[in-house]
Amino acid sequence: MGSKILETQCLSLRRGRQTVLTDISISIKRGEVLVVIGPSGAGKSSLLRCFNRLENMERGRILFNESDITTLPILDLRRQIGMVFQKSAVFEGTVADNICFGPRLRDETLTHERILELMAQAALEPDLIDRDAHELSGGQEQRLAIARALANQPSVLLLDEPTSALDPIATHKVEDILLHLRDTSGLTLVWVSHSVEQARRVADRVLLLEDGRVSRFGTVDALLDHERGDAHTLAFARGVDDNDAVGVSP
Repeated sequence: MGSKILETQCLSLRRGRQTVLTDISISIKRGEVLVVIGPSGAGKSSLLRCFNRLENMERGRILFNESDITTLPILDLRRQIGMVFQKSAVFEGTVADNICFGPRLRDETLTHERILELMAQAALEPDLIDRDAHELSGGQEQRLAIARALANQPSVLLLDEPTSALDPIATHKVEDILLHLRDTSGLTLVWVSHSVEQARRVADRVLLLEDGRVSRFGTVDALLDHERGDAHTLAFARGVDDNDAVGVSP
């Protein structure tokens, strides 16, 4: 991991009278996997959406490669900071049409070979290239969303609970794809997850948000190691595990 690629400085966000985020100051290193955890309503997804200006902060700053994101053209920002949602939209047309969507907005044409390369990076079978995108399984749709984001050649990929609707096999496949991309291309991943065990599997560092504030921020070992981790974070993790045990979503 290298120097910081994203930084928030006293970031605060309100919606009407509701305070969503308060004084968030963190830095994210180039090529790391930062997993954001916290209870429902803690502001995890809202923080993610601030990074590419899907949400506009009330005050504070976000720096991307040391430039204030409000000074960057928004389409350029969203090309460089891509996003994959919990339930990604599938556009009309084929798998290839979906992958070409972003470049087409910039009047760029992807070659057949480049589309197949992007599909391979997302572990999509090459014979799906002309398949109607609406015929894909849930796991294939998420991998298509990853390929579509990669077509823009981002430096950062924001992941908003991308595996929460998937079965365990599909979940592990998506995790493996994303970690491989990090390892081979240096892609930075900022990953909101409702699963503490997923954070243990994939994270370099963990951010625990509570009531819209930074509660804990550190390495996965320091916060979530079963024996030596931070007591407060482990107490949160046990609460998540208990809820999961009775079928309650945290």
